[in-house]
Amino acid sequence: MKNKTVVVGMSGGVDSSVAACLLKSQGYDVIGVTMQIWQEEDPSHTELDGGCCGLSAVNDARRVAHQLDIPYYVMNFRGEFQKAVIDYFVREYREGRTPNPCIACNRYVKWESLLRKSLAIGADYIATGHYAKIRRLANGRYTICRSDSLCKDQSYALYNLTQEQLARTLFPLGEYEKAKVREMAEQAGLQVAHKPDSQEICFVPDGDYASFIERETGEPEQPGNFIDLDGRVLGQHKGISHYTVGQRKGLGIAFGEPVFVVRVCPDTNEVVLGKGTDVYTDHLRAHMVNYMAAGHFEEGQEVTAKIRYNHGGASAVIRSVGKDFFELFFKEPVRAVTPGQAVVLYDEENVLGGGTIVS
Repeated sequence: MKNKTVVVGMSGGVDSSVAACLLKSQGYDVIGVTMQIWQEEDPSHTELDGGCCGLSAVNDARRVAHQLDIPYYVMNFRGEFQKAVIDYFVREYREGRTPNPCIACNRYVKWESLLRKSLAIGADYIATGHYAKIRRLANGRYTICRSDSLCKDQSYALYNLTQEQLARTLFPLGEYEKAKVREMAEQAGLQVAHKPDSQEICFVPDGDYASFIERETGEPEQPGNFIDLDGRVLGQHKGISHYTVGQRKGLGIAFGEPVFVVRVCPDTNEVVLGKGTDVYTDHLRAHMVNYMAAGHFEEGQEVTAKIRYNHGGASAVIRSVGKDFFELFFKEPVRAVTPGQAVVLYDEENVLGGGTIVS
């Protein structure tokens, strides 16, 4: 669609760079933007801790924008990121849940804040390098669809976007495999064609969540008891932020057989351990529901449910629906249903919606 303006969120990686390149070739007026989210002023910290939005990301994105001959800006989203992502991340772990900061960042920073600023400067759309597609259904609603590249599909992490956000969003990479995207970057002469993908949470690059939480709060982790399913004390844990449902490694406690985290109990500061079979369940309850393909769920509706980003999906039936919750029963037990994570419901390739797991 020519003569439309699109702001592309550029992380300095190959995906967002090719997204900008494709949109320009399709006739859009493209503006490149990198979101400044790092909290530190010290360049050594912003380089290490900025992840996909650190100083190296800015430098790479700026070079790509220069090559593509498009305007480029760095926009300050520090406050939004602190409130919507970091504060949420810390609070969830301290309350015994396992958060998904990328989903929060997508909804409240990359879309809500970036879209608002983009529309304010006269843009018609925003775009990213996510591997997903947007489809408008016969009922008039927009939905996210699985990417053609199933191994890179990112529809799970986008389930919480609103109808208004989807109507103003473009995903140029939804029809491509990763190898093809790198090939297009090479053909366009982009220097980031072979840049590795970022893997860790951008603000905790070393993966030590508990230490990050201690630094953020200024409060040390409080040790507590490991207990079994009958309440017997088995030993002492280092603090509940170190643990998540289904975890086996790093428990710091030895038994004659493998043990797993079954439940995290913030009220009593206890971590419940059990056998591998104890981390399976055939049901869950979710709240904070976002509807996508339809405005509601139906009791008895059969769906495919993903309970974490790298979960392949499992057949399930919606058994109970309330104002802002639903209960789901799986046809076969699933492993490690984790409070705080998202459960996303699909009808074939379309995202019906989802919510945050409570239990």
